Amino acid sequence: MNLCYLDGRYLPLDEARVSPMDRGFLFGDGAYEVVPVYSRRPFRLAEHLGRLARTLAAMRLPNPHSDEEWADRVTTLVAGNPWEDQSIYLQVTRGADAVRNHAFPKDVRPTVFMLSEPLLTPAPELLASGVAAVSAADFRWLRCDLKSVSLLANCLLRQYGFDQGCAETVLFRDGFLTEGSASNIFVVRDGRLLAPPKSHLMLAGITYDVVLELAAAHGLPLEVREILDAEVRSADELWMTSSTKEVLAITRLDGRPVGSGAPGPLGRQMYAWYQEFKNTVMRSG
Repeated sequence: MNLCYLDGRYLPLDEARVSPMDRGFLFGDGAYEVVPVYSRRPFRLAEHLGRLARTLAAMRLPNPHSDEEWADRVTTLVAGNPWEDQSIYLQVTRGADAVRNHAFPKDVRPTVFMLSEPLLTPAPELLASGVAAVSAADFRWLRCDLKSVSLLANCLLRQYGFDQGCAETVLFRDGFLTEGSASNIFVVRDGRLLAPPKSHLMLAGITYDVVLELAAAHGLPLEVREILDAEVRSADELWMTSSTKEVLAITRLDGRPVGSGAPGPLGRQMYAWYQEFKNTVMRSG
């Protein structure tokens, strides 16, 4: 049985029901987070909850729970599902009103939904080969820093890559790298790690922050700056990072090899650092 949480109740997923008048359903008016869980311990939960709180505040949507209440619900949901490693999805929408109206309703209770699924990180053979990606113009809205459930543009962009047998779509806006359709993108050139700066044009991932921390801790040369399209296409290495993909090499872009066409040494090193950091955090937690 896959146990979920909906508005104060833990219940089987196939029994969960939400009103068709919910603003998440009608308008995509909501926020979400995805928290990886290793050996039944949530990874960087405080950081995920902090980002959720920032998104809700920017959306003028009251946070329905304190961090302690969220943590208790996550712990209970993890314990109620069978997998040691899980992916916990948290969603808050503005709730269901009696009428469909673009303006925010008054005195409506937010809808809170949580789902657990098995956490599937890249298989060893995928880490050894890397993945292919395509590029596309970033036509999304101008508040990509909000982790909103309004993801149609991201879905269209990711499907564009999937239709070509690729794992990700790398996005460019006005000649500069922003991110992937469902990941952050890092570039390696001449032994230096390049990362796009945080802005309203990208969603800075929790894994993005970990990679920057690890680069600084291990003395890896790092530049956080705007990255030109041409720099991406002539990179020695490209990586995609996310809570589920962790650190995964992109070895082909638009049908052409990235660097040698195989995962590069800095990517392999960052993956090892990430695993070491993750395991240390989990042991100390």
